[in-house]
Amino acid sequence: LSWDPRLNICSDSLSLSLSPSPVNPGCFLRKRVRLSAMAKVFEAADASNLMTELRMSFDAGVTRSYEWRVSQLKKLQVICDNHEPEIVSALHDDLGKPELESSVYEVALLRNSIKLALKQLKNWMAPDKAKTSLTTFPASAEIVSEPLGVVLVISAWNYPFLLSIDPVIGAISAGNAVVLKPSELAPASSSLLAKLLEQYLDPSAVRVIEGAVTETTLLLEQKWDKIFYTGSSKIGRIIMMAAAKHLTPVVLELGGKSPVVIDSDTNLKANMIILLSAKITVKRIIAGKWGCNNGQACISPDYILTTKEYAPKVIDAMKQELEAFYGKNPMESKDMSRIVNSNHFDRLSKILEEKEVSDKIVYGGQKNRDNLKIAPTIFLDVPLDSLIMSEEIFGPLLPILTVITICHSILDCFIDLVFMSDIHSCSAQLNNLEECFDVIRSRPKPLAAYLFTQNQKLKERFAMTVSAGGIVVNDIAVHLSLPTLPFGGVGESGMGSYHGKFSFDAFSHKKAVLYKSFIGDAAIRYPPYSRGKLRLLKALVNSNLVEVFKVLLGLS
Repeated sequence: LSWDPRLNICSDSLSLSLSPSPVNPGCFLRKRVRLSAMAKVFEAADASNLMTELRMSFDAGVTRSYEWRVSQLKKLQVICDNHEPEIVSALHDDLGKPELESSVYEVALLRNSIKLALKQLKNWMAPDKAKTSLTTFPASAEIVSEPLGVVLVISAWNYPFLLSIDPVIGAISAGNAVVLKPSELAPASSSLLAKLLEQYLDPSAVRVIEGAVTETTLLLEQKWDKIFYTGSSKIGRIIMMAAAKHLTPVVLELGGKSPVVIDSDTNLKANMIILLSAKITVKRIIAGKWGCNNGQACISPDYILTTKEYAPKVIDAMKQELEAFYGKNPMESKDMSRIVNSNHFDRLSKILEEKEVSDKIVYGGQKNRDNLKIAPTIFLDVPLDSLIMSEEIFGPLLPILTVITICHSILDCFIDLVFMSDIHSCSAQLNNLEECFDVIRSRPKPLAAYLFTQNQKLKERFAMTVSAGGIVVNDIAVHLSLPTLPFGGVGESGMGSYHGKFSFDAFSHKKAVLYKSFIGDAAIRYPPYSRGKLRLLKALVNSNLVEVFKVLLGLS
């Protein structure tokens, strides 16, 4: 990482923007004020000393015992139990988050992760027995979960507590020393995290480093045993380049354009059932889009795919439910987060104001830069090559694409990516959503993909043919709350996964251990070699007992 005045220092967890832009003087000044207020500037020597101290603690075995791991997890539990009001307040300061979102989607989820780790830690730490074969007889084997060492967690600003502490739970459970670098774009949360973790956790093995580009760059220059990063794919590439210098493994929790497919044939048995299904569908989409940090979430719906005939029903239902949720003037609603800062507001405004896109607004579009507020905005049939369809939105804008528009756009713009022979075969299937799964497959793999349908074959087809970090049928984002499911991306949406046991595994090395006896040493493995030894060894390696006896009896 190096300073580049063309890049905006205030737009990402590493303070880099999605695209080159002039430095924002006001934001730069605020950063300087915050950094100057720090007790000590973090320098290269500090990063090196930090790594040395943590490495010494790990090598001394401080973090390896079951008792140490449990004690740290219980202290994290105390933080959640005793400091929830402070956490809620910090999240409101940084993002204007409603108390419900902060308490449920951050604190409660963290509390569940900690409880699960405390309950299952002994089982997770226990070696897994492995089968042996005739080749190693007599012997026993097991797989030991070994802590990696000293790990770095770089978290994001949109869920600053959940995305900071959840990976730390996995790192501690696995027995590692850990450094947390929270996002400077959520300064109140970052400051509170540093204060609480310093107050409660063992400073010889758990540290928090606040700061921006300089601090993160100095941290990335160190040799870590694993780096866990949550943020944009742009910065993910920088993280990976830094890790490659030391062959450091990484977990990258990125994002992407998560699609929602709505099947128009939800249920054809009765109109009342159709209306009920549509209403529930829309409510769940709204909750997963605007009810999750106002669209500023990595698994937030990024665009909707449905049929031309069904789109008006979806839009009407959305208008009705959005008004029920946030009132006639959503800009005044206290149940919706604000945009994180002016830079992200300007980025979203640029997307919103693109001519080919602004003409497609069917609901919303209001914005106020002073309050960093943008109303829920719905678009219909935006061009596939527009900004809103070219990058992750990460905000309260939601385009709806219809099948007819999609199919013709594919033929015009993505003909080499579509698995159809000609325009006639496309036109013949305009109302078949299954044929337009190619739109999703032609784009970078998303972190999540959603389908609303009661058609069992369509569910199975979607799950089997659409590649994404996770797939949810008939709901939005709820897979995040299940610790029995791995959470992570694929392709450009990330690599590696965590949550529950998967978090423990992410920060563990699965070490193969074989215990062999001195009894039963066979001369056939040693020179001088012979044809008989060859035949017997081949039979043993193949675990072919019949052939072994035949060789021993001279019948082979």
